[in-house]
Amino acid sequence: MTQHCDDPVILNQWHPLSSFNEIVVGQKHRTVLLGRSLFYQQTAQGELFVWSCDNVSFVLPTKRAYGFLWTSLGIPPDELFAVGEIDEPDRQNVATGVFGVNVSFGRAIENFLDMGHFPFVHTGILGEEPHTEVKEYDVDVSESRDEIMATRCRFYQPQASLASEAGADVDYIFRVPHTNCALLYKSSPGYEAEGRMDVIYMFLQPMGPEWTRAHTGMCVIDVANSYESIRYFQQIIFGQDKSILENQFPKRLPLDSRAETPIRADKSAIAYRRWLAKKGLTYGVIPSI
Repeated sequence: MTQHCDDPVILNQWHPLSSFNEIVVGQKHRTVLLGRSLFYQQTAQGELFVWSCDNVSFVLPTKRAYGFLWTSLGIPPDELFAVGEIDEPDRQNVATGVFGVNVSFGRAIENFLDMGHFPFVHTGILGEEPHTEVKEYDVDVSESRDEIMATRCRFYQPQASLASEAGADVDYIFRVPHTNCALLYKSSPGYEAEGRMDVIYMFLQPMGPEWTRAHTGMCVIDVANSYESIRYFQQIIFGQDKSILENQFPKRLPLDSRAETPIRADKSAIAYRRWLAKKGLTYGVIPSI
């Protein structure tokens, strides 16, 4: 059994356990969060329960948000970060699967923010040679919103989404509103003039300091493709990332930006490390000296 977490920074957060698509009503499901074994259940009446496998009286708070069940081992905030696009009626909100990955949640977030790997890991889909340059972009760390935003991101992609018919330069916005959740907003084919963007999200469930479950999903303006085809497309993308992630060393994220040689393309990852360090996070990371 993994040692229980004692880091209040991450204990006092909401964490995803499952999409509702994967919960069998009335069935008791088992998982691990921050080293603690948990049961969770949805009753026929729609009630949600999460409790400790070791102590049935240790009942945890629950939240229903964005198609997922969330819980906390500490004292979480009243609300989660907002994702307004999920409520728009002309979108498909697709839970694209959950993936176990032998790496810290911070490493997974950092990979999610990295445009530089697109041509080499997602060749022919999200990138290809010779289009390898990561152009200059802006990063803002907001204290009032307590989140990181990377804007003015642009990258050439042969097939940016399932709805794409040809290669194109794609506009991106990366957003990190939670220690272990990130969102990517990208140009939606046919809706560029309206300024509307598709949303790809990754909600990470830290099972241990070096183990995570990645709950992935897409919120897309796409009426031409089925739920299952959109789900399969995104599963291909994460499947390509999984082996790269699991070969990261060290598996915990170093918070000292000098621990690994940064380049211009790493601006958002550097901001993320500094943001976590400022919060005082110690779980799943190698703290700054």
